[in-house]
Formats: sequence, C-alpha cells, structure tokens
Amino acid sequence: MSDVTGEIIAINGPIVTVQLPGIRNSEQVRVGQLGLMGEVIRLEGEQATVQVYESTESLRPGETVQALGHSLSVELGPGLIGKIFDGVQRPLASIFAKSGDYISRGLNVEPLSRDTVWDFSSNHRLRLGTQVTPGTLLGKVQETASISHPILVPPHCQGELVELAHAGEYTIEQEIAQIKQDNGEMKSLSLFHRWPVRTPRPYQNRDHAVLPLITGQRILDTFFPLLKGGKGAVPGPFGAGKTMLQQQIARWANADIVIYVGCGERGNELVDILESFPELTDPHTGRSLMERTLLIANTSNMPVVAREASIYVGVTIAEYYRDLGYDVVMVADSTSRWAEALREVGGRLGQMPVEEGYPAYLSSRLAAFYERAGRVTTLGNQKASVTLIGAVSPPGGDFSEPVTSHTKEIVQTFWALSKELADARHYPSIDWNDSFSDYVSTAQQWWAENIDSHWQEYRNEALKLLAHADELARIVNLVGPEALSPAQRWVLEGAALIREGVLQQSAVDEIDSFCSPKKQMRLLSLMLNIYHEGVSLLEAGVPVQQLSELSILARARRIKSELSNAEIDNPDFDQDIQAAFDKIRAEYGYEKEAVAA
Repeated sequence: MSDVTGEIIAINGPIVTVQLPGIRNSEQVRVGQLGLMGEVIRLEGEQATVQVYESTESLRPGETVQALGHSLSVELGPGLIGKIFDGVQRPLASIFAKSGDYISRGLNVEPLSRDTVWDFSSNHRLRLGTQVTPGTLLGKVQETASISHPILVPPHCQGELVELAHAGEYTIEQEIAQIKQDNGEMKSLSLFHRWPVRTPRPYQNRDHAVLPLITGQRILDTFFPLLKGGKGAVPGPFGAGKTMLQQQIARWANADIVIYVGCGERGNELVDILESFPELTDPHTGRSLMERTLLIANTSNMPVVAREASIYVGVTIAEYYRDLGYDVVMVADSTSRWAEALREVGGRLGQMPVEEGYPAYLSSRLAAFYERAGRVTTLGNQKASVTLIGAVSPPGGDFSEPVTSHTKEIVQTFWALSKELADARHYPSIDWNDSFSDYVSTAQQWWAENIDSHWQEYRNEALKLLAHADELARIVNLVGPEALSPAQRWVLEGAALIREGVLQQSAVDEIDSFCSPKKQMRLLSLMLNIYHEGVSLLEAGVPVQQLSELSILARARRIKSELSNAEIDNPDFDQDIQAAFDKIRAEYGYEKEAVAA
C-alpha cells in the first residue's frame, strides 16, 4: 500500500473529487473512514477525480483518502473456477459470511482464499540456472476435477531460475520460485499474481480463428456460426429471451472455460443463474458445470460504476485462462447496462453528450473491449482463444440506438432477437432476416471435413426458402392465401418445416436442449428432402392441399424431440417419408424416376 494520503473535497454521487498529491491516473484508492473502493479517472494538478465502486451515502468532505499504489487489478491464480464474484472480484460467499444478506460498504475481502492448500507438482524438466521467460511452465495445480491449472512465469518477468519449490502442498501466497531478473533484481513468485484489468494481457501473435464454437443451438451453429476467438452480440428487447439464450450457450458451448458476467441485470434473473448453474451437469465431462464456470454478478441495484468494472474484470480473467492454454467463452449480459454506467459517469463529469446522452468515446470503448477477443499464440507457445458474446438491450427493440448500432459494426456474428417471434413462442427468437455471420466461409471448412460437405448448400437453400416465405406471407396478409399458386403455398409449408422442425428449440426439452452438429445436419436435410419431394409431386399435378394434409409433416416437426443425438441416424423415418410420398405417386399413377426426368 502506498503512503500517499489526501482528503475528500467534493462528492457528486459516485464521483468524488479528492486532494491527493502524487497520485497516478487509474490508481486504486480507499475513500473515507469506511475505506470505500475507488479508482482515479482524471487528474488536474494535485486534485484527482475518483469513481467509487460503492455507495457514497454518508461520505463527507474532509475524510481521508488512501492510495493503494496499484491500478484496479484482479488476482489471478488457482481458486477462481467455481466461484461467484461481485463486479470488483470480491467473492460473494465470503461477503455473505462477513456481512449477511446485504453487502457492507468498505468490506475488504481477498478474491482468492489465503487458507486453501493446493497440491503443486513442479516441472521436473526445469533446471536451476535456466533462463526463463514469460509463459515458462513452473508446475501445475489441479484446480478442479475438470481443470488442470498450469503455473506459468507471469508477463514482464524473465531471467535466471534461482530456486524452484519441490512438489508439495502450498497456499497461494507461499513462494514456489525465485528468479534473478535481467536487471539483477530478485523476483519471488507464488501461485498467483495481480494484473490491471484495463490492460490487455500480452501474447506472441494473433491467429485466424478456424474452429466453430459449437453451442448445440441449431440456429446458431448451422445458420449463424461463431468461431472460437470470435466476437458475437445478442441484441433484443425485453422479454425476447436473451438471458435464456446466453445460459444455453454457457451451458453447452464446447469451450474449456465459461465466464458469465451479469452486468446490471435484474436481481431475480441472476438469482436464477446462481441457483441453477451449480445444479447443472457439464455435458462434456458428466461432472458439475461449475467445475469449468466462473460467475460475476453485478445486479442493477448495485453501484452503477461497478458495472463498468465488472466487464473488465471478466475479460481479464478470460485472458488469463487463455494464457494457460484454454479456449474461453465470456458472456456479458449486458453491454447496454455497461454503457449506461459510462453515460452516468460522463454526465457527472460534465462531458459533452452525443448520441442519446452517451459519451463520445462509447464506440471506441466498445471496440477496445471486443478487440480483447481472439485466437492467439500465447507466451507459452500454445494456441488458445477468448470468445466474447455481449448481450445488448436496446430500448423498445430499436436496433438503431447507439449501443446496438456501434456493436453491430464491431462484431462479426450478430444474433438479432425478435419480439414478434418471442410473442409467438418461437424460441430461440433469433430473426434470420436481421442476423448475420461473417464466419460462414471459415466454418464451412470444418463442417465439410467433420460433418457433411453439403452444409453450406443446405444452409443457403433453407435461408432462401425462409426469405421467400416471408415475402409470400406479406402477400397473404394483404390479399389472402387464395392469391398464391400451389407452388407458393408449398413454399410456405416448406418454410414452416424449417422454422418448426429445425429453428425452434426448447431449452427445457431433455432431448432437444442440446443438438449435436450431426443431428443438426440430419434434421435440416430431412426437412429439405420433404420439401423437394413435394415440389416434384406438384410439378406432376398433385394438388397442394393433399400434400399439406400429409401426417408425415406433423411428425417431421416433432422428430427433433423424439430422436436423441445418438438415435438420429435411425433410417425408419426416412422410410416413412418415402412411403408417404410413394403412396401419393401410386394414387396418381406416377413413377418417381419419370417425375424426376
């Protein structure tokens, strides 16, 4: 802790002006008799402007301010996984033990337990006297049953290895290595280190993302894919299902680590997450989902500026696990609440507002945040990634508002939620007309090599069919279905098969909550096959009404919930489809080969 002290001059909500000579910008401070946590955001001579991450109620001018000597930082080491933190990395379980149901102001709780003992196994290949660099493996700790935690030389530390602890049990503060740095100073290393949240962690180089993030949600994986290391956004109005969709992604994504940041969301929604996640089973390991999950909870009734910090706390922890060699997914719910915190602070600082009152730097802050996503070669020479998915809550579902429009320019996958689809109980309520993915060509290579070479062809055909059906639906609304030709009416039926048999997916259906890539392609090909069979019969003169009344259509819509991922290859349904259409051919005296010709 620094010896620099000062006093409060003025208080304006969470913004406090202090007399603090010698303070640095971005330095962390303790404010007032309660020791409220704050961060310096502006300097003017010996006066500093501090944003306080706790309520400033009852704070008075003249109270002391203590500089801590470091920027707003997080502790990085074993013990993060499975925990629930607030917006400034205080563990909620420890807070509850100290203060009960309500968080006491000025509460100082260590993010990582100082008492927990970890079984450290040292890297036997390292010899004393070896030159080590950032990312050099010192040893490992088994953090959870699912996650092995490498202990690496932290960034900005390199030199001669003077001492390395033997295998054994250590707390995170005990010394496990000594390094004589290039400048001659001795550096003691333990199982953890601190890192400023506003500084991206270094890496060797950035690589192109190549592997899709498989979420088990058909409309995401098949129609609008996101890559590991990519940037995605989920915009949608209230009640459109953003939180449920993000929970599905957090639960089912094929990532090694999942970080869920509840930034300014309603308390009851976060309570549902905090209660449900520990009860969930990780589908990839069969163990508790919390063994690879970390939650950051900052509800809407918590101090507004702590929302701004929570996003950076989450992405810094995500970068840390990326540096350990893991593929990490961070879900931020929502960046709109984070932007509202920027707007409030900007207003109290007297900054000139621009679009809808947001500060002029909104776009650059959003871009800087999303740019911390990516697939990289780490300092330890491993390929790993951080995937960022941010929810956006535009007022009234207006996608032209500043946060949504700026986000749309930055991200490369855009999952636009529709209130109309949600009202029609179509979930996930992702609008296939407003959504997009710039990763389709890259994802196509993986799908072609691992699942089906027809992936892009089927996807494009289905999207064209849906777009055509939307155009026809507008005609029907104006003049009625009688204005449509039989072929056009069958287009509506085919699009309905795609919507209900493929795009709709229930998060509470035990069979259909997660859909494997193989099952996704199987369902899509089945629906398109039914549509093609109908087209061939229409061309042969079969009435569209007879085709629309086929019982096989209703069963096709239900097949997603009847056949599990393991059972989807069952050929019985294909035979039933063929039998249904062959029966019509027989009634009308047509042979399939002749019709095809």
